[in-house]
Amino acid sequence: MFELPVATHSFYSFKVAKKCKSTHAKGRILFHSDVLLGQASFIKVSSVMEGLSRANSLFALDLYRALCKSNADGNVFFSPLSISAALSMVYLGARGDTAKEMQKVLSFSSVSDVHSHFESLTTAINSPSASYILRLANRLYGEKTFSFLPEYLDSTLKLYHADLQAVDFIGASDESRQLINKWVEEQTENKIKDLIKPGMVTGMTRLALVNAIYFKGNWLQKFNAQDTKEMPFKMNQNDRRPVQMMYQRKKFPFNYICDHRLQVLELPYVKEELSMLILLPEESQDGSDPLHKLESELTLDKLHEWTNRNNMDTHTEIIVHLPKFKLEVESSLADILMGMGMTSVFQGPKADLTGMSSQVGLFLSAVAHKAFVDVNEEGTEAAAATAAIVAFCMLREEHFMADHPFLFFIRHNPTNSILFFGRFRGPS
Repeated sequence: MFELPVATHSFYSFKVAKKCKSTHAKGRILFHSDVLLGQASFIKVSSVMEGLSRANSLFALDLYRALCKSNADGNVFFSPLSISAALSMVYLGARGDTAKEMQKVLSFSSVSDVHSHFESLTTAINSPSASYILRLANRLYGEKTFSFLPEYLDSTLKLYHADLQAVDFIGASDESRQLINKWVEEQTENKIKDLIKPGMVTGMTRLALVNAIYFKGNWLQKFNAQDTKEMPFKMNQNDRRPVQMMYQRKKFPFNYICDHRLQVLELPYVKEELSMLILLPEESQDGSDPLHKLESELTLDKLHEWTNRNNMDTHTEIIVHLPKFKLEVESSLADILMGMGMTSVFQGPKADLTGMSSQVGLFLSAVAHKAFVDVNEEGTEAAAATAAIVAFCMLREEHFMADHPFLFFIRHNPTNSILFFGRFRGPS
């Protein structure tokens, strides 16, 4: 038995600009999201989900690139779905230029009805299954003396299943923080603790938007722990570090992309509703970083083509070597999101969140994200279409040796949604 997976947490904090005259308007709003994960399968995506799925995937890649810029050579792990769902509750109350900026960064421009589609997505993800646990939960914590628009609260309840719990941010901010953290722990089976650090919630806080995604499941084809051996992992040309390398030889969906010298492997979880997909570039012979090259060339259309089950060989036995690894990554996303173009929502004088409250001056002050993933022999824990015709080469060999840096993501196959996205450069 492996431990429950934990995923990502995002915490959004809204403040009110100092120019506000109303004492009740002086405050900030916080948002938090957390994720846990575990198992996979393969199903056709409904047309209702396609637009939102594509938007979330575009945002995932854009955010991944931005995170890599701030952490060029380290491990990266986050839940784009958790962050997107959290920001969507903010977007629901955004107006004017603030809404336009959020729409662009989140790639919502081509999605006709974002919020109703998120409702459908939440329903699909929370669908009960005997083979794994996967749930997405939302909750609002509002300052008890602050006036929120009833229509906003009604919409978050209907579309995001996020009910409002009144708390005393002004008189008991730390107690409110602990209350929120307790809910997060409960939603993630105690995997995510103390997401909201002391000082993130203050007497100026007015609203905390919290999202948690939890997933636990087992591989469809488990690795035998007796086959796991210590092997060197090549961090780069000169650095080798020991890892526990898992092994098995089975038929897995597999691709080799000639033009990019890239191996693509899909490891389904039980029932195949979720899968982990691994993109492993060949090692460089000239000293360059093949992972950086892949990241610079990666597009959503390529990602979809390379990982589409219809384009993958499912009949060849693949010799798989994959390291056991755990990642726990905390990120402060406010500056990163501003760099992506979501600026006014973080600026008191410019933020327009009048869809949340008629009291002007409300703005987003902080976005904290935390993600955890554990990959082992049993399964995974985490707390985070194109008309072009692509030619694929014949497999040169059947060996998938992940002993050097790779990209990976966990996909909810029925909706084609990326739950978690990451880069493993080696053990810390």
